[in-house]
This record gives sequence, C-alpha cells and structure tokens, in this order.
Amino acid sequence: MYALKLIVLLLAAFSQNSSAEEKEMTVYRSPTCGCCGKWLEHAKQSGFKINDVISEDMETIKARFGVPEKLASCHTAVVDGRVIEGHVPAADIQKLLQGTSKIAGIAAPGMPMGSPGMEMGGQQDAYKVVSFDKEGKFEVFAEHGIKQ
Repeated sequence: MYALKLIVLLLAAFSQNSSAEEKEMTVYRSPTCGCCGKWLEHAKQSGFKINDVISEDMETIKARFGVPEKLASCHTAVVDGRVIEGHVPAADIQKLLQGTSKIAGIAAPGMPMGSPGMEMGGQQDAYKVVSFDKEGKFEVFAEHGIKQ
C-alpha cells in the first residue's frame, strides 16, 4: 500500500512540473522548409507546446516581430513575447525565458549545420546564438561547437 501511495505522489508531482514548465510557442514557417519541421520536433521534445503557422510571406512576419535582417533565418517563433529566430537550441530559449533582461529575442543566423533541425551526418559547425533588443543592439547570447 505504501508503494502505491508513493507512486501516486510521484506521478502527481511529475504532472504538475510538466504542465508548469510547458510554454506555448507560435512558430511561423514556410510550407517548403523541411528543416523547420525538424526544429519543431526539437522544441516539442523540450516541452514547448507548438502552434504551427504556415506562411508564404516570411519577410512580413520577420518585419512584424522586429527580426533584424542580419540575423534572419528560415523560421520565426514567438514565446512569452520574445522572438526566436532560426535553429536556436531549446536550452537557449529556456535560458532566455528565465531572464528578466530587455532582450527582444535571440537568433541563430543562417542555418548552421548541427544546430537543432540541421543535423546532417554528424557535421557540427561552430555557431553563435545572438540576442537583440528593440534598439538594434546585438550581443552573443550563447556559443555552440566553439572550442575555447
């Protein structure tokens, strides 16, 4: 009987933590981009609830959310009012959401090989995730595959 109560308590605690951590993310992407679908799966597996919006006019969406042209990639997501551009790892998104800074968004410019959704035969390019604010200021937010 004690074991059953313990299992019930553990399940209840797990379900509360899962729902508390799940964030809703709206992702805008082109209907012809396959890597965006792979990135969506990465985000889902990391606990994000995805609202998938297919659009033929990604330039307008990027402009609406203030994505700097230099940081543009293939898809744009919005979570908790913050913009996520391109193949940003979910851990970086979670780090962003925990902070209280004036960062408007983060981006993995271009389509770096080895980033989430861009896995191809084990190739891993070094890349940076860049933060941006509404005034146009950029800073390195995270580095991936870069040897120190």
